[in-house]
This record gives sequence, structure tokens and C-alpha cells, in this order.
Amino acid sequence: MNKAELIDQIASQAELSKADAKKALDAFVNATTGALKSGDRVALVGFGSWAVSSRSERTGRNPQTGAPIKIKAKKVVKFKAGSDLNDTVQ
Repeated sequence: MNKAELIDQIASQAELSKADAKKALDAFVNATTGALKSGDRVALVGFGSWAVSSRSERTGRNPQTGAPIKIKAKKVVKFKAGSDLNDTVQ
């Protein structure tokens, strides 16, 4: 499902116009991005949670030459599915 299909689903299930559904989805994405950027955790009970995790510097290999390279430390976003989502999917 892409963004346009998600907007269509939100609009039909919530009985909103597509423009309002797009605004709602964009507001959710912006609020979630802002919270994660400031280091907060975003949790939707039953659905899942997003959190920022630090990944330390490590040594990897160049796939073409096999030479060792250093991979810089960085922050990554992790999603953990909630129990209701897991139960529905399985």
C-alpha cells in the first residue's frame, strides 16, 4: 500500500474527504517525526511504538574489494509492533 492508497482507505473508513484524510495523515507523520527528532518515543497502544536508538560505530567490509571500512555511529528509528497488531497478522 502506498501513500495515495492509504489516504483513500482513511477517507473511506473515517468518512472524510481525500483532502482531509491527506491533511490528517501528513499531520500524523509530522507529529511523529518531530517527537522522534526530539528523542521522544511514540506509542499507539495495541498497534506499536516507534523509538530512536543509537547504533555504535562498527567495522564492515566493502562488498567489491573485501577491504575493511569503518561505518559511522548513527541514530536509527525502530518500530516494535504491538500485541493487537501481531495477533491480527498471525
